[in-house]
Amino acid sequence: MKRPWTLRTRLVVYAVTLIAVVAAVIGSVTAIAFQSYMDGKLDDQLRDIARVAQQPPPGSGKAARGGPEGGDEEPLAFIGRGAFNTFGAVVSGGSVTESKVVKGPDARESTEELTDAQKNALEGADVAPDGEPHDVELPGLGRYRVQLVPSGGTSVGGASGGDSPVGGSSGGGTAAGGASGGGTAAGGASGGGTSVLVGIPTAEVDKAVTTLILVEVCVTGAGLIAAGIAGAAMVGVALRPLRRVAATATRVSELPLHSGEVALLERVPDAEADPRTEVGQVGAALNRMLGHVGSALEARQKSETRVRQFVADASHELRTPLASIRGYAELTRRGRENTGPDTRHALGRIESEAERMTGMVEDLLLLARLDAGRPLSYESTDLSPLVIDAVSDARVADRTTEGAAHHWRLELPEVPATVLADPTRIQQVLVNLLANARTHTPPGTTVTVRVRQARRELPWVTLEVEDNGPGIPAELQPRVFERFARGDASRSRHAGSTGLGLAIVQAVVAAHGGVAEVRSVPGSTVFAVHLPADAVYAGGAENHGGTQGEQLGDTPLNWANTAGDASAAHSQTHHRLSTRM
Repeated sequence: MKRPWTLRTRLVVYAVTLIAVVAAVIGSVTAIAFQSYMDGKLDDQLRDIARVAQQPPPGSGKAARGGPEGGDEEPLAFIGRGAFNTFGAVVSGGSVTESKVVKGPDARESTEELTDAQKNALEGADVAPDGEPHDVELPGLGRYRVQLVPSGGTSVGGASGGDSPVGGSSGGGTAAGGASGGGTAAGGASGGGTSVLVGIPTAEVDKAVTTLILVEVCVTGAGLIAAGIAGAAMVGVALRPLRRVAATATRVSELPLHSGEVALLERVPDAEADPRTEVGQVGAALNRMLGHVGSALEARQKSETRVRQFVADASHELRTPLASIRGYAELTRRGRENTGPDTRHALGRIESEAERMTGMVEDLLLLARLDAGRPLSYESTDLSPLVIDAVSDARVADRTTEGAAHHWRLELPEVPATVLADPTRIQQVLVNLLANARTHTPPGTTVTVRVRQARRELPWVTLEVEDNGPGIPAELQPRVFERFARGDASRSRHAGSTGLGLAIVQAVVAAHGGVAEVRSVPGSTVFAVHLPADAVYAGGAENHGGTQGEQLGDTPLNWANTAGDASAAHSQTHHRLSTRM
């Protein structure tokens, strides 16, 4: 699954992207403007050279005045004034007849003839004699700005001639000032007149533009990195109040709000609750919500306190009349032989129901004390002796019940399974779990009680009570630890229960910081109690994970010593016991 971006990351990415787009637009406009400016400067240089090319070459004036012919006439003499790689070419009839390109500071000694490929490129460029610069690509020399001008020595308004564009043919149309006849360029010579094509390389301009673009890219990249770092820092500072608001909400979410008295004092600081800012609006709304939640929790706590106080008071008040009922019912035993069977049955029911009601009242009082959070008497307690005593009592109680035939098994570790707990309350947990298994399973069920020692990776001592009875209905399992939860009729025995036994188990275990759970399928029901191990003893249990034991058949168990001496319980072979009725 793709990890979502945080608000901080999104803000920084959006800001850097916007800066990058703006920088790209500015850089592009700057590069285009600089290119245009440099091309303009280059065109000015080209026009200067073109004006020089239009001037009569040295000696042409003498010839015009009747002087000696064959003077020092050189149409491309002006090339010496050009920069490196500047070229000139004489064009006649659309073909390059003479050319020079500057290769050094002295044009007479450091010029070269254009190659055939370069001449062909000029002839195929179709440069018009319009007096404007054009772009031409010459093999081996690169891009040039070129201009076609009339050859020096021809006057504007000369006779008809055939001056034509490079690569073009003579034809109709007269130039400004030209006489009628074949098409001529401005100032072109009569007949097959010649023109001069001059060009300046654009390498320096291209290099300058490329350098500018590289500088812009580098500066923009560095700026984006700096903007990203600075933006992340600034956004982090700007979002710090929002993180404090989130921290307040997190602390509230970690409070145990489901039960008990809750003091909801967490609030967003006033600095982050200013409604004039966006974060302040969130903080103020959270504070209002926490105020409402706190009021609701306070009202709930008051209601629960009233209910608990009522249950405690009612239970306490019921103890005396119930004790009286039981006492009078017991007194009637002396003369029951003189009463009829119906009366004896009724008196017996009164006595048994009074006992059950007394047990319910005691359970309600205990739950009320646990709900009130009354402190327990914690001490290092080994669970094994408590388990042995509880199973022994359950076995005896099972024998006294008519028709009972449960099988009881014990699985205990070889070393003490020590927890920091109130032994009286843990004993009650064991009694309730065993009574639940004995009451709600049919005769012949095997009940196994085991204790699992804590380990370094699992610092919990686990107590399990397992039976192979019919199981608990799936719809009842989620609420089996609720008060007055009842199973269906198939799990009932002769004597009903109060429905508070498992609720007491959960309350006592929770008071010890533990967890009670149930896993049930037909043929296997396991009630597991996990208690934090006593740190003093938990470390020594790593090398002792197994259990050992023996089958004792129907022999009655004599656990007098093991119940009173925890060390004896682990030195004897009663770690795993099995009995049959």
